[in-house]
Amino acid sequence: MDEAGSARGRDGASKRPRLEDVAARVGVSTASVSLVLRGVAGPSERTRQRVLKAAADLGYQVDRTASLLASRRTRLLGVMVDIHSPFHAELVEHLHTAAEDVGYDLVLSTQTRTRDERTAVETLLAFRSEALILLGPTAPADTLAALDRKAPVIAVGRRIAGAELDVVRSADEAGVGQIVDHLVSLGHRAITYVDGGSGVISTDRRRGYRAAMRRHGLDAHIKVLRGDHTEAAGERAARHLIDGDALPTAVVAYNDQSAIGVLAALSRAGVDVPGEVSVVGYDDDALSRLSCFNLTTVSQNAREQARHAVTAAVERLDQGRTESREVVLNPRLVLRGTTAERS
Repeated sequence: MDEAGSARGRDGASKRPRLEDVAARVGVSTASVSLVLRGVAGPSERTRQRVLKAAADLGYQVDRTASLLASRRTRLLGVMVDIHSPFHAELVEHLHTAAEDVGYDLVLSTQTRTRDERTAVETLLAFRSEALILLGPTAPADTLAALDRKAPVIAVGRRIAGAELDVVRSADEAGVGQIVDHLVSLGHRAITYVDGGSGVISTDRRRGYRAAMRRHGLDAHIKVLRGDHTEAAGERAARHLIDGDALPTAVVAYNDQSAIGVLAALSRAGVDVPGEVSVVGYDDDALSRLSCFNLTTVSQNAREQARHAVTAAVERLDQGRTESREVVLNPRLVLRGTTAERS
């Protein structure tokens, strides 16, 4: 063979169709292509047909060695995590420890502003995760129940009424109730709540605030400001309060990130915390513990949530448990430097 022929041979070998080539031809993720080629449910019928056609057109062949390996267990637990959540980061650290203790490892798939929950889950399935631990999932209960029929699902942090899947969560209503009880004991009455937006977790925490205020006879002082889970939302809410007629004596935020935004805006406006306004967050994430914030908050006990989530997965995979189970942990108020008696 001449030199040109040898080069063509080498080029031909280097251009053997890959999974990425099929994904690029169809315009979908490699995770979706893998699901289709392995016959796993998830992608739509239209996507399935397009992937199969593209694979045939390109001459893509499934790696038989990989197929043989697919028949063996991976001992991988797939974890979906919100990349912007400090609390999720802490949960993942504890999940790693709990998984290693029982001979499993983790595969992480992230949610970002441009990568949704469905894509994150498809990636976990493509990596042959044996069970899925979903941190704060927002998908409807019936969607999660359908997913549980493909691989055991453990939803962490969110109440899921009536769904036949495992749940590990904190009692959010009770946690916010502890905050209001504490503030009332300090003499506060004008207590404002910065909301967390839509979703079950936000609904439970908002309900806990309203119920606790009514329990103390403070119906007339109930005030809920629009917000979400970000620092920016906390800052917007605090500026709204600063521009109003009178500041409340206490602000309760949906989570620690939002509470830190409240602290930043109050500081810039020269409002003393906790002298003029007490501020409380929720989650007890790593930022809340920094000396520059020293934030009073509620601990969800990330270590225990992680331990129970891994235990639930192992019971489903190794012990054959089929019935669903909900573990509800009691939250704990953590007193730091952002709350004080009303002066």
